[in-house]
Amino acid sequence: MLTTQRRALISARLSRDGEIVAKRLADELGLSEDTIRRDLREMAAEGLLKRVHGGALPLVPQLPDFAARQAIAGDVKRRLGRKAASMIEAGQTIFLDGGTSNAEIARALPREMRLTVVTHSPTIAAELERHEAEVILIGGRIYKHSMVATGAAALAAIAGIRVDLFFLGVTAIHPAHGVSTGDYEEAAVKRAILKQAADTYVLATPEKFGAVSPHRVADISDLSGFIVPEKIGDEMLAPYQNTKITIITA
Repeated sequence: MLTTQRRALISARLSRDGEIVAKRLADELGLSEDTIRRDLREMAAEGLLKRVHGGALPLVPQLPDFAARQAIAGDVKRRLGRKAASMIEAGQTIFLDGGTSNAEIARALPREMRLTVVTHSPTIAAELERHEAEVILIGGRIYKHSMVATGAAALAAIAGIRVDLFFLGVTAIHPAHGVSTGDYEEAAVKRAILKQAADTYVLATPEKFGAVSPHRVADISDLSGFIVPEKIGDEMLAPYQNTKITIITA
């Protein structure tokens, strides 16, 4: 097999599976593991993938900062936020994860609705200044990229709270590798919140599907559902159609 053919195959497998295991691919193709590892090293040097121990992951582009992300896909995020807000009932306790999509949920909540909103995002807490909702702000070290609290203090506070709905923010969604994000400590906080929630939903814009970020948050089976744009392609949702997860369009 020519080098160009191997590289094309590696790129296709990364898109399909979200990872390359060098030994497994070498055995499948009847090649030496050194050959595959050399291909992965060269492709990583060219910025085509990310090398990890034993193989490779898709290259995750650097995300813009929080302020810049507020301008991305604004109309879509507003629709998703309104749909999520319509699922919330008075008297519930909900947890709003950080992120620009979840900020739209806060903006869409009726100001007179009485409920409890827990969040570790000071920016989302500020959105609820004029609402009747009780707001519980979880503290800790601020991860500025997402403007959320992380660390031991945040984890301890989360352990003492039970919530009816958790709106989880992630950067990547993959049928085999679940939902993931780019920061180690942020992922740990998200996992802790999920354990305390009766139901967990992800507001999912199209670019997140089929991607894998470095730090796993949960399996797809751990989630209750996705809230997705109405015009999202059927091929993106096909891997999830025969699972128990609920897909809600907005």
